[in-house]
Amino acid sequence: MSARSASQRESLAALGREVEACRRCPRLVEWREAVAADPPKRYRGQTYWTGPVMGFGDPSAAVVLVGLAPAAHGANRTGRIFTGDRSGDWLYGALYRTGFANQPTATDRNDGLRLEGAYVTCVVRCPPPANRPTTEERDRCMGYLVRELAQLRRSRVLVALGGFGWDGALRALSEMGHAIPKPKPKFGHGAETDVGPYALLGTYHPSQQNTFTGRLTEEMLDGVLSRAAELAAASRR
Repeated sequence: MSARSASQRESLAALGREVEACRRCPRLVEWREAVAADPPKRYRGQTYWTGPVMGFGDPSAAVVLVGLAPAAHGANRTGRIFTGDRSGDWLYGALYRTGFANQPTATDRNDGLRLEGAYVTCVVRCPPPANRPTTEERDRCMGYLVRELAQLRRSRVLVALGGFGWDGALRALSEMGHAIPKPKPKFGHGAETDVGPYALLGTYHPSQQNTFTGRLTEEMLDGVLSRAAELAAASRR
């Protein structure tokens, strides 16, 4: 590992420690601890992570996926983003099929999952009630995403998982000093726009609400990730 790579990993690790110690949002702290104290029957007896969640993946990634927030009984339980829930099953399955992951499953932090060329993160670091963070909670957390993207120095393609991820990615890029196109780019599945040195792609979120109804299919998600891989390869030329 080069000295630069080691420095980048340590910078991300330091940010991760800061994220994991955060208690800025009393409502979210209360909620994340309450759901851990009274889990569904299938998770009883398990020790919950019960804290904010840092991103996960390849520090040298060209592709960064931006979701909404950890799931109450997914990452809030396992301690790794999109791990241990149905949305993660869909997401990591797609990352495996498109060559970004070494395996299609994500069950816990010690399951051997590795990402190559991809990094997964979120806008809000704690699970919000009903998956709806307030504007104030989003804004308190935004600095973490800004700093994370700045430290992922080779990232050139952002994949927004849902409208909240799309809006969060645009806000983060704006705070990084990049001019947002006018009119503001609208979210949609397959939407694509350029912001500074980044390409931003949109996909419907791999939530059960979308996957169970067929609004999002495996082919649709694979298509967006394949497009992200194409753009990442083009950025390296």
